Amino acid sequence: MLDFDLADLYGVETRVLNQAVKRNLSRFPSDFMFKLSKEEWNYMSSQIVMTSSNKRPKVSPPYAFTEQGIAMLSSVLRSERAVQVNIAIMRTFVFVRHYALSHEDLSKRLHALEGKFDTIYEAMDYLLKKDQLEGEQKERRQIGF
Repeated sequence: MLDFDLADLYGVETRVLNQAVKRNLSRFPSDFMFKLSKEEWNYMSSQIVMTSSNKRPKVSPPYAFTEQGIAMLSSVLRSERAVQVNIAIMRTFVFVRHYALSHEDLSKRLHALEGKFDTIYEAMDYLLKKDQLEGEQKERRQIGF
């Protein structure tokens, strides 16, 4: 998601969101956030009517956030909505952990299923390689005309 959309969701101004990110850059590695290039931003702006002067000037490319970056934003922003999102994220992690621990049988079944898929993928790779090798024939001496 782009910074100005996230600012709306978290109930802060875009400049406040970007300032919080810049003050906490160590919390946002490249797989959490990146800045669009001017070419990407111009292309997006021309394809989708989404820029308005009150959200984001077209000359300044926005930041784009991944799922992890969006979650991290909730911990660095000071709005009430960001606090509520952060609490919900923590509760979700705890719920998932408790669920996983209480359903060991399901976990074992998933691991067994993963193993079966690995076997299927290995067999498919073998068959594809075998077909490719058989498709390559050696040069033969022409017989007849």
